Amino acid sequence: MLSKKNRHLLPLIGALFTLYIVWGSTYFAIRVGVEGWPPLMMAGVRFLVAGFLLFVLLLLRGYPLPTLKQWMAAAVIGILLLAVGNGLVTIAQHQQVPSGIAAVMVATVPLFTLGFSLFWGMRNSRLEWTGIALGLLGIVLLNTGNNLVGNPMGALLILLASASWAFGSLLSAKVSLPAGPMAGAAEMLVAGVVLTIISQLSGEHLDKMPSFSAFMALSYLIVFGSMLAISAYMFLLKNVRPVVATSYAYVNPVVAVLLGVGFAGESLTLREWVALVIIVAAVVLVTLGKYLFPKPAKTGRVSE
Repeated sequence: MLSKKNRHLLPLIGALFTLYIVWGSTYFAIRVGVEGWPPLMMAGVRFLVAGFLLFVLLLLRGYPLPTLKQWMAAAVIGILLLAVGNGLVTIAQHQQVPSGIAAVMVATVPLFTLGFSLFWGMRNSRLEWTGIALGLLGIVLLNTGNNLVGNPMGALLILLASASWAFGSLLSAKVSLPAGPMAGAAEMLVAGVVLTIISQLSGEHLDKMPSFSAFMALSYLIVFGSMLAISAYMFLLKNVRPVVATSYAYVNPVVAVLLGVGFAGESLTLREWVALVIIVAAVVLVTLGKYLFPKPAKTGRVSE
């Protein structure tokens, strides 16, 4: 029999593991998908289908319909996290930003989270500021590497996506979202509608039927990258600090780079490998620094 404490920890561990591994693999899936789908169309279909399926499943399980206030909150968070955050990353990968490089850039989310947390009066420690400075150094190195030096727009899109995701993650803890996984379902529905409308307005269309691999990539993104992983992320945002919830960012680049190098023929220069190590180290520092380098306990003088 599991203790009460372990029963509480298991969902947290499972949610973190899902984000670490599943979201790390979605960059490769997006790369495969955008070879057959227009980027905004693919992102819109992904979230519309995932949101609808999850929404219906939750209604059948007895979850209440979100109130108007909850729909409004879900719309704001869905646009920040999914329509802007994920949508811009999908566009950047369609512009030939390698999946591994995209994941390394998105690893800056916890650093943006620390910066935006100042708006809510959360003070950062010297250790966390050191991590931010280290992360900025990694970003500079990465943007001067071969994969991004000729694609400044792709780099800018991913940085904007990371900032939007970080701000939305912090804001989600301050607004009244639907209960449990219904929050993720509502956010995906709204983001799917927004992305589909923008896709149509921008003139995206299919020139030919997407390949089998592109369909499989989209299916993976719908089931695992959206229905499963986004539900896990919303669960974490309500149960742990935002910096911990975004700690997936220091594992995702490793998973994405390995998949990109192993299956997509991507390659990183020495400068980009160094940047990867620096950014991962920075994110580890801001998320786990206080545990790795605890402050020494203050000892008072004992009076004789």
